[in-house]
Amino acid sequence: MAQLDERQLDPAVALASLDATAHREPHRLFALKQGDCFAVSDAYGDIRGAGDGFFRDDTRVLSEFRLTVGDRQTSLLGASLSQDNVLFTSNLTNLPMQSVRGRDIPQGAVHIERVRLLWQDRLFERVTLSNYSQEHSIIRVSLHFAADFRDMFEVRGSTRLKRGMAHAAKTDATCVLLRYDGLDGLARMSAISFSQAPDQLTGDRADFLIAVTRRSSKVLYVEVGPEVAETPNRDRFRAAAARARFGMRAKRRHGATVHSSGRVFNDWVERARADVALLTTELTTGPYPYAGIPWFSTAFGRDGVISALQMLWLNPGLARGVLAFLAQHQATETSPFSDSQPGKIMHETRKGEMAALRELPFGRYYGGVDTTPLYIHLACAYADRTGDMAFVDSLWPSLCAAAEWIEEASRPTGFVTYQRAAESGLANQGWKDSSDSVFHADGRAPKGPIALVEVQGYAFAAFQGLAALARRRGEIDRADHWESSAEAMRAAVERHFWLDDLGFYALAIDGAGEPCKVRTSNVGHLLYVGLPAPARAQMVADQLLSASFHSGWGLRTLADDAVFFNPMSYHNGSIWPHDTAMCGAGLARFGERESVIRLMSSTFESAVHFNMRLPELFCGFTRAPGEAPIAYPVACLPQAWSAGSAFMLMQACLGLEIDGWDGEIHVTRPRLPIGIDTLTLRHLGVGTRKVDLTFQRVGDRVVAFLADRHEGLVPLVVRT
Repeated sequence: MAQLDERQLDPAVALASLDATAHREPHRLFALKQGDCFAVSDAYGDIRGAGDGFFRDDTRVLSEFRLTVGDRQTSLLGASLSQDNVLFTSNLTNLPMQSVRGRDIPQGAVHIERVRLLWQDRLFERVTLSNYSQEHSIIRVSLHFAADFRDMFEVRGSTRLKRGMAHAAKTDATCVLLRYDGLDGLARMSAISFSQAPDQLTGDRADFLIAVTRRSSKVLYVEVGPEVAETPNRDRFRAAAARARFGMRAKRRHGATVHSSGRVFNDWVERARADVALLTTELTTGPYPYAGIPWFSTAFGRDGVISALQMLWLNPGLARGVLAFLAQHQATETSPFSDSQPGKIMHETRKGEMAALRELPFGRYYGGVDTTPLYIHLACAYADRTGDMAFVDSLWPSLCAAAEWIEEASRPTGFVTYQRAAESGLANQGWKDSSDSVFHADGRAPKGPIALVEVQGYAFAAFQGLAALARRRGEIDRADHWESSAEAMRAAVERHFWLDDLGFYALAIDGAGEPCKVRTSNVGHLLYVGLPAPARAQMVADQLLSASFHSGWGLRTLADDAVFFNPMSYHNGSIWPHDTAMCGAGLARFGERESVIRLMSSTFESAVHFNMRLPELFCGFTRAPGEAPIAYPVACLPQAWSAGSAFMLMQACLGLEIDGWDGEIHVTRPRLPIGIDTLTLRHLGVGTRKVDLTFQRVGDRVVAFLADRHEGLVPLVVRT
């Protein structure tokens, strides 16, 4: 049986496995996604079989897809994604080569354009060759391909004792069929079809002899799908592109949009919004933001909830979809293998062969200690944002079951703890789930069960929110009970987690009752939910904003004086944009608005260096003049909660909250990001109405006002 740890694979193992293929850093790769398919290639458009590929339902159905011209690698001119994330384009030219007839063709004579998209489980590609030389030429264009049908976990480094049967490739005039029969009884296929018959076709290569006259172009269409379809052609490519773009536009139209006076800032916001839309998959329960590409292109509980919280003020429909899906997949039984207990909310789901065979527990896995209280917190926040009591009523049995799980989990110690029930599960089950992310100050591994500080904060927020909802439902006894539980949790955290000698909260308390006296960013999440007393919150804020945590690019996950601090680690000193954003929202909650503006600025500047896309994480080295932030080599890109961090930090700067119960907009001490003089939210939903809200810098203050046509329709309450 495959044994995996720390979010299914030690990132160090992944890093080592990818070292064999140079220059494959995620920030130099390009991802497309549609439904449960995604494709990752390099700037040339090539798939070379490291961590990249074309994946369908957690299986790599194309592990190699390379283009050569004149039997040589091409020369890269540039590559890009369309603003809506639908089309990938690579612009290439030839290296010095010979035509089929032996005539020399100089470098740069032929322009090669590769345009690719995904639609309905198929990869569509258009290859255009344009001859800018003064000679007629016949050029050999070759596509090299393979499908290893590896499960996602195999691609990430897991080994298997046994695999299914890979069949020999079947070819006909314009198609190659690759097939693998899995041990789970499913046949997985890749049919590679061409718009014209190759001059030579084998099971791993198609050669085309293309005559390109002077100053003319020729086009080749290729499709890769689960079965043979019609012959690829221009009409099929254009129809797929049109439908894909229409579908993406529909997703991007959900919720309010942001427009500012800063052109580059707008580019970042547009890319972030497009990435959230790209990763959002329409499920039967509604939209759900998949976590990230390539490793986590599936529904994760924690990631989905946090992404929905980040977008809630702009697009509450995303939260509704997340809540409906998680409620539908709530655990109803106890299973050590899947770490499930009744009422617990799912950590992740997978569709691959290894999950189906239960070689690992992630087909539907519940090993996340924080997902359940976060689920409740999102439901309560959604209710406050929308006033949608009918939906809350439909969720009420699920919310009560989740609350019962929290109470049961915290009964032995007073805190919500975790300890994996089977060796195949995750050793650490908070958001920092790598095996070395929880430790004592001297480096000792804590004994289980472990109570993480931020999880207690999430439980506090869950009880607080449920109490308010229960009171609205007229369930006074339940409301009183949950209010008491929230205050008991607050008092217990203040009593047991606070460290007078550090002026900070402990990372965790272990099974022996000993606190892990390590300063981590986890504590910033306590500020996010409003648990600490104000004086202690200020001490925490001062330290989070100090050089120990703040690198100049964002907040490190671990203070730089800790025993395991390493700016190149996965969780012990790196920077996670979503973590910085949650800490920033917490700082704003306790009045640190100017500091949040600086955090927003450093996050924006990081995004600029990463081509407007914040990766899952990046290295936590201290910022130096003239230097860029340093990428983490195997980070996901794009990542939903990294894209969403832009909007959580923006909301924290603006001080904006929407009261869905009274249909009001509340703005408290608004601030604008550095360099931005105006910012307008268009089509901001408040109840059944949509309004345009503008923030404008006037001297040394920021004013907020509704567009003239909306005045009086929705109350705007501004506190300065």
